[in-house]
Amino acid sequence: MDSSRRWSRIRRAAAVAGCVVALGLVPSGALATPGSGVTATVLAKGTSAEGLKVRTQGRTDVMVRTVTIAPGGETGWHYHQGPLIAVVQSGTLTRTLADCSVVRSSAGQSFIEPDGARKVHNGQNLGTVPVVLYVTYLLPEGDALSVDAPDPGCHHY
Repeated sequence: MDSSRRWSRIRRAAAVAGCVVALGLVPSGALATPGSGVTATVLAKGTSAEGLKVRTQGRTDVMVRTVTIAPGGETGWHYHQGPLIAVVQSGTLTRTLADCSVVRSSAGQSFIEPDGARKVHNGQNLGTVPVVLYVTYLLPEGDALSVDAPDPGCHHY
């Protein structure tokens, strides 16, 4: 290839690179379209101390529910066939996990409940006000919200 063609290609590549950089500097609002007739309500907001990573396979049912546990109430031992993302709106949820460890999540916190029969857990409200959770279920299509399970030997509520 002769030098004039090579320089022509180099100039063209530089021009393209310059355009890409220039587009990156344009404020994104200039590219946005105005919205209308849209409203939204934040139902709950929580912060996960460890970050969140969720993965599903195949067709997945996504459902959002409000779950309320009265003072002294509990979910019973169970597991889920898909992961859940939960936000604690009010109260403090005490979860006993399959290894008998205890995790407390208070209003403003969020967590993931992993899936599978080896991830049994029991949620309790040991407080004096209702625990209100906003839970997003990511379940294999058609599966139950939860599956009952026996106590794995954790007798220390």
